[in-house]
Amino acid sequence: MTNSFLTDRFTESTRNRAELRLALYSGNILSELRRNAIVPQLLARDPALIGALNSSDYTSSTQRLISFVEEIGAASLMLLDRDGRSVAATDRNKLQSLHRAEPYFVDAIRSNGTVFSLIARESGGYSFTYSRRVESNSEFLGVVVVEVDLQKFERAWAGISDAVLITNSEGIIILSTEPRWRGLQEQEALQRQPPSGAISRAIQATVDWSTVPGDVFLRGEAVMRTQARITFRGWQMASFTSYASVRERVNGVLALEIMGFAILLALAFYFLNRKTAVRMALFQRESAELRQLNIRLQREVAEREKVQENLAFAEQTLAQSSKLAALGEMSAAVSHELNQPLAAMRTYLAGAKLLVGRGRPEEALASFQRIDDLIGRMGSITRQLKSYARKGGDELAPVNLGDALASSLSMMEPQLRQRLVQINKTLPPEPVMVMADRVRVEQVMINLLRNALDATKSVEDPQVDVLLAAGETAMLTVRDNGQGIEDLDALFEPFYTTKQPGDGVGLGLAISSGIVNDLGGRMTARNAVHGGAVFEIRLPILNEEVASRVQPAAE
Repeated sequence: MTNSFLTDRFTESTRNRAELRLALYSGNILSELRRNAIVPQLLARDPALIGALNSSDYTSSTQRLISFVEEIGAASLMLLDRDGRSVAATDRNKLQSLHRAEPYFVDAIRSNGTVFSLIARESGGYSFTYSRRVESNSEFLGVVVVEVDLQKFERAWAGISDAVLITNSEGIIILSTEPRWRGLQEQEALQRQPPSGAISRAIQATVDWSTVPGDVFLRGEAVMRTQARITFRGWQMASFTSYASVRERVNGVLALEIMGFAILLALAFYFLNRKTAVRMALFQRESAELRQLNIRLQREVAEREKVQENLAFAEQTLAQSSKLAALGEMSAAVSHELNQPLAAMRTYLAGAKLLVGRGRPEEALASFQRIDDLIGRMGSITRQLKSYARKGGDELAPVNLGDALASSLSMMEPQLRQRLVQINKTLPPEPVMVMADRVRVEQVMINLLRNALDATKSVEDPQVDVLLAAGETAMLTVRDNGQGIEDLDALFEPFYTTKQPGDGVGLGLAISSGIVNDLGGRMTARNAVHGGAVFEIRLPILNEEVASRVQPAAE
């Protein structure tokens, strides 16, 4: 059973490897042919070669072809004049030779494109050439010939154990690891008796081997035949692989199997005889282990009691450290969030002072009213910032995002005037309602607007686009034309900032992202295609039916 199973399995794997190797060989042949097919078209347009054919001055043409053949990797290059005479060639033995009757010259004259020719050599084998006519002002000047070096694949195949051959559309062998096969049909080549030591090519058809039914026989030994098609002029490729490796692998596994059974029998006999002695030793060992276990248990109990005491002390220390860390984060957050209202208050106080000095008290009172609103807002911010360290329980109410955006832009008015930033707003005609806390929503909008202003400091024409849209969700988009975001992964982490020391502590986006998440939404960021950063906020939209039920309850 093992012999039959492994023979079939290893035979299939050997066939698969042979087919894969054949596909690789055929791909290399096709790649070489396609790579050389474009060369005549390029050389036929070469100004130096065209000029040489026009002037009949070929002093540098051969050297130019030699420089080309080193880059192309072709077997040889040759330039023929209109009479079929070789006027330039990489093989100097072909210079001034006449090729008027050769197929690559005759076919190239009759065709406007590149032609392929397969010509049998007198010394044996075949030459593979591409040729193309050279024209100037629709006048025939000559023919450029490129010989493809396919013999290098024969030389490469000589180092493998398989026999490989390639036939053309007529079934004639044009390339082979066995030189005597070239020019013959495959059946004729298999019936020949090649010399001893070539690769044991004496093959005759039979199906007489019962262990592995081979495709053909090689000196009385079955071999496997695999075939592949080359998508070029009906060419076919075949290889012959020996089954010797299959038999070696099967025999090796069978030897290991027999050895394994022998070892198992020896081990079984050994363990049966040692069973009693092992049991006695096991009982003694278990008794000693139990004594040692009791001692270890006593030590572990003492160590656990000590660890419990250390753990209680560590918990107290950790609780105190957590309180200090939360206090530090809250202090930094308060400092960050109050900078904006304080800057606005300073601007309004300066304006009120000028208005009072000019005898315009009513306008000064309006500035004082704005300052009073900012003070109230600062109190709201300090209450809301507590949620960063501890989740709050603030009640939510319907909020019009358009009104919240207008309020945020009003608070940012002093900074916008100083920077002369162009603000482009796009708002829908209908109100966009969400269930949220207006102060926290405005806090998020101000943080995004402030970041956009900071991002456009180094831009000549700063511009910030604000887009509010309503669909399945309410979406607010803030886009700037700054330098973009370097590290998107760490953008919403606390204390991450790209600003200079003193300009920010890196809590604005972290706080804003936490607020949006608490409201059931999501904040994302990305870099714009044409430069700058884009921040998007998506919140669950509040439809009219829910808003009509919530509004009376809130009132």
